Amino acid sequence: MSEIDSTYLMAFFRLAGERLEEQRQTLCSLDGEIGDGDHGTSMANGFAAINARLRDLSAEPAPPARLLREAASAFIGEVGATVGPLYATGLLQGAAMLEEGPLDARQLGDLLAAFARGIAMRGKAGIGDKTMLDAWLPASHAAQRVAAEGGSPAEIARAAAEAAEAGAAATTSLIASRGRAARLKERSIGHPDPGAVSASLIIGAFAESREELD
Repeated sequence: MSEIDSTYLMAFFRLAGERLEEQRQTLCSLDGEIGDGDHGTSMANGFAAINARLRDLSAEPAPPARLLREAASAFIGEVGATVGPLYATGLLQGAAMLEEGPLDARQLGDLLAAFARGIAMRGKAGIGDKTMLDAWLPASHAAQRVAAEGGSPAEIARAAAEAAEAGAAATTSLIASRGRAARLKERSIGHPDPGAVSASLIIGAFAESREELD
């Protein structure tokens, strides 16, 4: 894959939807330990809504920016909880990057950074707050670093996925400072953040989709 284009995005959303559906119950169980217990349902249903919307567009090729705007609309239409506006804002930031057309595959980290920027703007959180950004931000930083070092698209994608997974695992030792989990304070230690875990699944799908289209 030499570009981040509509074909890539369609493959990514499809695979991310499959991964989230597979882990629906696991994510709900993780969320039940420190939150409302519905994170898996929100994420799986939200990405199912995205894929349904994008299938409606498949009859005629849509530019990548439009795909991301449609994805944002579908997600927030399905997921009314806090996570809905967060991901919708992130997707819209990504759409802004793609307004001029597809990106080079080596710009994967830049696109991930745009998603993370939107999530951070809306959620007003950062690394160490025990949120999904503990996966998104390390992933974008790792991908951008490997790209700057001259890494291949495969190496860039792999670095993003590995950093996201490590970031999600690291939330287990953190004290939550955002969302419902913040009520638990020190009692949130020992539980991974479900938003970071679902983010690592999504970012992993970015990497797998890249390989699938090579």
